[in-house]
Amino acid sequence: MTKRLRCHFKGIVQGVGFRPFVFRTAMQYGLTGFVQNTIDGVTAEVQGSDRALQEFLTHIKNNTPSLSEITSQNCTEVATESETEFRILESRSRGDLDAYSAPDSATCDGCLRELFDPADRRFRYPFINCTNCGPRLTIVRDLPYDRSRTAMACFPLCPACKEEYENPSDRRFHAEPNACPACGPRVWLLDVQGTEYPCDDPIAAAVEKLQQGLIVAVKGLGGFHLAVDAGSDAAVERLRELKCRDEKPLAIMVRDIEAARAVVETGIQEERLLASPQRPIVLLPKKNTALLSELVAPHISRLGVMLAYTPLQHLLLEKEFTALVMTSANRTDEPICTGNREATERLQGIADFFLVHNRDIVVRCDDSIAAVAAGKPRIMRRARGFVPRPVMLAREHAPILALGPHLKSTVCIIKGSKAFLSPHIGDMETPQARDFFHQTINLMKKITDCAPGIVACDLHPGYYSTTVADGMQDVCVIKVQHHHSHIASCMAENRITGKVIGLAMDGTGYGPDGTIWGGEFLIADEEDFIRAGHLKPFRLPGSEAAIREPWRIAASLLRDAFGHDWQDMAAGLSLSSQPAQYELIEKMLGADINSPVTSSLGRLFDGVAALLGIRLKVNFEGQAAMELEAMADGTTVEVLPYSIESEPPALQLNFLPALRELVEQKLHGANSASRAQAFHNTLIHAFVAAAKGLRDTTALNRTVLSGGCFQNRLLLEGCIVGLEKSGFEVYTHHLVPTNDGGISLGQAIVAASRIN
Repeated sequence: MTKRLRCHFKGIVQGVGFRPFVFRTAMQYGLTGFVQNTIDGVTAEVQGSDRALQEFLTHIKNNTPSLSEITSQNCTEVATESETEFRILESRSRGDLDAYSAPDSATCDGCLRELFDPADRRFRYPFINCTNCGPRLTIVRDLPYDRSRTAMACFPLCPACKEEYENPSDRRFHAEPNACPACGPRVWLLDVQGTEYPCDDPIAAAVEKLQQGLIVAVKGLGGFHLAVDAGSDAAVERLRELKCRDEKPLAIMVRDIEAARAVVETGIQEERLLASPQRPIVLLPKKNTALLSELVAPHISRLGVMLAYTPLQHLLLEKEFTALVMTSANRTDEPICTGNREATERLQGIADFFLVHNRDIVVRCDDSIAAVAAGKPRIMRRARGFVPRPVMLAREHAPILALGPHLKSTVCIIKGSKAFLSPHIGDMETPQARDFFHQTINLMKKITDCAPGIVACDLHPGYYSTTVADGMQDVCVIKVQHHHSHIASCMAENRITGKVIGLAMDGTGYGPDGTIWGGEFLIADEEDFIRAGHLKPFRLPGSEAAIREPWRIAASLLRDAFGHDWQDMAAGLSLSSQPAQYELIEKMLGADINSPVTSSLGRLFDGVAALLGIRLKVNFEGQAAMELEAMADGTTVEVLPYSIESEPPALQLNFLPALRELVEQKLHGANSASRAQAFHNTLIHAFVAAAKGLRDTTALNRTVLSGGCFQNRLLLEGCIVGLEKSGFEVYTHHLVPTNDGGISLGQAIVAASRIN
């Protein structure tokens, strides 16, 4: 008996070859009907025998295109029709939007073979793509996803490309960014004045400039990179000087896995992550440092490495370089450049040449950053390749817009059972970053077709995002404590509900008591929390100055640990080249002048790095803690003394005994590497002990770890092992960043739960 089914698919089903896949599957099983993009997904009506229909649905379920993701599928029987073929219909643009764009995807193997095949008509064409790869989100102007709604609308298909586009057996069947040298975008080289540089091959000319040690701004998928030869000390040093980036690590790009193996240590998980369609920057242990300039990532043990992910990048790296530095093309705290004119204006005085093209970047999107820890990939910056793929939630919620934190900012929209996090925005310190923040809010509203009347933000009254929330009209504003957001974000991505013991460890978060929190034990659920424990508070002499100069934090900790003798200890450790500063610190702390109280683990890391002589001043956020982690050598299991004190209403972890012993050992010539390891061991031991104490009083057995300090692999893996050995269920981040990049998700979940 002939039947007809109307099937509706939601999820990442547009721009990923899903309609061609449905078409070919229907043809394979002899079905008639149609498939069509709609505003809320893809609809297919299929008609044939009951057996053929069931085989069709089974094939759809088990063989979806690699870039697609079906989040829901609904099939109903409808009346049969008289027809003899299966068709792809024009997109239908009316209705409620419930589809979403696919993320950008790295060049697939098929396109890469064609790129380097002299017999192929796209030989060395830098915009080669197909339904399995290429730009998606970054070229989308509107949904549903069709060429007319992308940056490719101004490039009409030539006859050869149109034939591919309309041929069901072709890999480019309905590939919206499809193009070739005859009809697609082109690339050219600009000099420092923004004038086109005369040359026959702009990419070869750019390679020549890079070989000469010059800085070339290269237009990518989501923005420009600043590129130099990563093997040249002079080129890297000049880039650092002109970009005012003294020591912060620079990301490098290599041509393939073999090239990555030459400079970093890799394992199966790491190589799978490197070669994934998302192509994030992956943090990996250094290997053969002789191949690269030491200035790429000084004083730390890991390199940020990514594989080439666009055809143009493959052509740049084809022969000449071990690696290229590929760092975001911007100035400090500004968003990445996306437009050709914008780049030549904003990068004046930095870039010598600009390798540009005429395919517009519609959505600004930085490179993602990831690492492997405790056997799992961990996203540290969620952007290109991952956005806008949603985080699936445990239940449906009212629509919420969350505006995120002040640093590592993202925004989030919850719609139903999906949470859509924006691409990484960055720090909200400059007018350009704040403009990008507002652009991102509008982007997220557009791609989700959702303008929530409930807005979540941080408690901190000085955050720009909080000010924006307070100024919004006709919305309900819900303010969420920073560390509660951390724990809620981790609960959300792990789809757990109910009360947990949350370990929220980071650098700075505004506490309801007006102090700076950052080493917190929370008894929390999605709606509320109790501060059940924290690090023993200490002071930051000079406030923001102490963050830039960790020796000040070390001085404060010495004063707490040794009392009146602290200045002698500081002199013995050579904390400052100007001993008179010790007296100034004493006066500030004694009179409580500009010395805010904190319980921050991030600041404790900074102070210990200074005490061990590793880093007295920092040039970028987290530098001291990163170098302290890198210093730890794994040679000792020693745990230093500490105490857990009952100070109602919350327990306090007192590490002053550990600091006293560290200082005494350092003054007697102890090795800083073993002392750094001992300090990490002590933190892990104390955190597990505190969690066990809270379990005894609450009967809770689930622990949730979140906050930027858990980017420290030693701390994360040690806590996971210790807590699991003690019988805890342990939940950590892997889909969204454990740092402040995940805060907006937590804000949204807390606000939604309170509304519920």
